Amino acid sequence: MKDIFDARINCKGCGKEMEKTVVNKNGFKARAVKCCKCGDVIVHPADLQGMEHFNDLKGKTFNVKLRVVGNSHAISIPKEIVNFINETHKDMKREMDDMVKLCFEDFGRLSVDFGNHLEREARRRGRLDR
Repeated sequence: MKDIFDARINCKGCGKEMEKTVVNKNGFKARAVKCCKCGDVIVHPADLQGMEHFNDLKGKTFNVKLRVVGNSHAISIPKEIVNFINETHKDMKREMDDMVKLCFEDFGRLSVDFGNHLEREARRRGRLDR
């Protein structure tokens, strides 16, 4: 099946052909086309839907169980979150079988990174250096 963004798209305002680009909204990368003349941007409908799904999950609080497994503790990650990660990052499924990065940020707060650790670490250090 062909993608609508494979076709040439002309700007509604000025009629000039729009160029493919990637927009970053709150850390979510979405395919888009942009008019170089007037700056109008159209985000791919599938990516827009993914961003909306991300925003729904982002504000949601999940109650999960903390289990003891041998000498370690395990927290179950809701299937809804894992499915979203797999949908948005097709190559992430392979990484989900590997180790993930866990950080003890503060009392009562843990963070889990599933991928692209170097980029996130650089961004975090950039914020701390300011």
